[in-house]
Amino acid sequence: MGNTLPKTERLYHKKTIDSLFKGGKSKSMTAFPLRLVYMPMEDGDRCEMLVSVPKRNLHRANKRNRVKRQVREAYRTHKDIVGDKRLAMAFIWLDAKLWDSADVEQRVESLLTRVKEKTNENG
Repeated sequence: MGNTLPKTERLYHKKTIDSLFKGGKSKSMTAFPLRLVYMPMEDGDRCEMLVSVPKRNLHRANKRNRVKRQVREAYRTHKDIVGDKRLAMAFIWLDAKLWDSADVEQRVESLLTRVKEKTNENG
C-alpha cells in the first residue's frame, strides 16, 4: 500500500461529499483543532479523505494551504491505522491559528485510532 496519497484516496465526488455532510449515516468526532466527519461507503475499495480549512478561520490562503498540507501528510503517514475499511472522511480545521506539524500529526493519529475502534464495535 505504501505511504502515498493517490487521487483514488481523495474524496472529490460531489454526491459522496453531500451524503457525508447531509446523510444520517455519518458520524463526527473532534480532537481540537480538527473535527473528523466519516461514514461507511458502499462502493469503493479504500478510504477516501478530504481536508477543509474554512476561510472564516484562516483568512490567508498560504496559511490554509499549510494546514491542508500538514493534515494530508499526517493522514498519509498514519492511514494504515484504519487499514482496509471503506470510509469517506472529512477533516475540518476548527482553530483560527496555526499549529506545529507534530501536534497536528498527533491529533490526526488520535482521530484515526478512535474511528478504527468505533467501526470495529459496529461490525
